[in-house]
Amino acid sequence: MRRADREHGGNVTAQHQTATTPKVDIDGDRLWASLMRLAEIGAFTDAATGLTGVNRQSLTDEDADGRRLLVQWMREAGLEVSVDRMGNVFGRREGTRPELAPVMIGSHIDSVPTASAFDGCLGVLGGLEIVRSLEQRGVATARSLVIAAFSEEEGVRFGTDMLGSAVAAGRLSLEHAYRLRDADGCTFGDELERIGFKGQPSELLEPVHAYLECHIEQGPTLLRDDLPIGVVTGVQAISWQRITLHGRAAHAGATPTDLRVDAGLAAAQIVVKVRDMVDSGSYGCLRGTVGRIVTEPGMPSVVPDRAELTVDLRNPDSAHMAAAESELADFLRDLPSQQPCEGLVVETERMARTEPVPFDARLQRAIADAAANRGYPTGRLMSGAGHDAQEIVAIAPAAMVFVRGQFDGISHNPREYSTQEDCAAGTQVLADVALELAAEGEHA
Repeated sequence: MRRADREHGGNVTAQHQTATTPKVDIDGDRLWASLMRLAEIGAFTDAATGLTGVNRQSLTDEDADGRRLLVQWMREAGLEVSVDRMGNVFGRREGTRPELAPVMIGSHIDSVPTASAFDGCLGVLGGLEIVRSLEQRGVATARSLVIAAFSEEEGVRFGTDMLGSAVAAGRLSLEHAYRLRDADGCTFGDELERIGFKGQPSELLEPVHAYLECHIEQGPTLLRDDLPIGVVTGVQAISWQRITLHGRAAHAGATPTDLRVDAGLAAAQIVVKVRDMVDSGSYGCLRGTVGRIVTEPGMPSVVPDRAELTVDLRNPDSAHMAAAESELADFLRDLPSQQPCEGLVVETERMARTEPVPFDARLQRAIADAAANRGYPTGRLMSGAGHDAQEIVAIAPAAMVFVRGQFDGISHNPREYSTQEDCAAGTQVLADVALELAAEGEHA
C-alpha cells in the first residue's frame, strides 16, 4: 500500500457527496458464484448433517489455495496486489487522486474447522465485487479503494483471533505473532513462509480514510426481526484464556477418591463455574464458553494427570467483563484447596483480550441512509463476535454491515447460510457507502 497524507488527523469529517456520487449496481449473481467457488476449497462432508462445510484454517494448504485464487481474481479485476509480512493480502484500485488516503474494504477468508461459505468471505469477495462492477462500468473514484484479506481472523489454529489485523493496526507485534504455535508446535512465522505468503514490510500503520466490512450476522436478531441489513454499533469485549491443570495420574479402580488429584474433576468444576457466572445475572449480558477440553493420558482406566481447557468470555460492558474475569481468577486461585487431595497446580495463559469497541457514528448513519435509499429496512445491533473492523478502529474510522443469516442465525457450522439476495443487498449498501467515501476530498 502507498503512503498518503492523513486528513484531519485521520477522522472522516467531510460532508457526504450524495448528489455527485455515482451509483453502481453490483452483480449479485457474480458475487454468489465467487462465494460458492471459494467454498469448494477446503470443502468437506459433515457427518452429522450430510451438508457440505468448509475447513480452511489459517496457513494450511487449503488456506494457501484460497489465497492464490483470491490473488488471481484481484489481478484479473485490475488490482495491484501486495502481501505484508503477516500474510495480509491487499488489492488496490488506484484513484484519480492517489495521494489521498484510501478507502479500505476487508475481512478474512480463513475459517474454523466447521465453517460454511459466508463468514469473512462475504466481506472480502463483496469488496472484490464492488471493484469488478466499477471496472465493468468504467467508474473512477478520487480515493483509491483497497480490498483487504487479513490473516488468522478466527484464531482457532494459533490461539489469537484477529491476528493479522491486530498486527496491521499495531496492537500486537510481528515478533509476537511469528512465535505463536499451533497444536502441533508449528509457528505462525514458519507456516507463513511454508505456504509462500510471508510478504514485504507494508503493514498498515498509515493513513486509511475509512474502513468498511460486510459480514453475516452470526446470530438470530435480523432473522427474528425480518430485517435484511444490520447497522453494527460496535463489538463487545472478548476475553480468551487457556487453563492448564496438573494433577496426578492414578489407577481408576485402585485409588480411593480422597487420595486423587484429578485434573479432569477440576476441569469440570471450571465448566460449571463459568455457566454459574453467566446464569447469576451479576455480570450483565455475559456469555461464557468452554470450547476445548483435553485430558491426559486420556485412557479410561487412568485418573487424568493433566487437563487443558479454554474459557471464552464476552460482554458488551467493560466493567462487567472486568468483574467476571476477577471472579473467575479468584475461583482458579482457590481451586486447589477445593480438591479432595492436595497437589493440584493451576496455570493460566492469556490468549486474547479486547475491550468493547464502538464503530464510527457518521459511518453508521451513512450505512443506514444508503440502505434506506435502496429500500432495505435496517436494525442497529452490537456484534457478539469479533471482527477485523474492531482492530482497524485504532487507525481509521470503521463500521460494519451485517446481513441476515438463516436457520436461527447459526454460524461456525455447515448450516450457516445467507441468501443470495441478502448477500447482494449488504454488498450493495457497502458499495454505495464506499463510493461516497471515495469521493470525499475530490475537489479539496
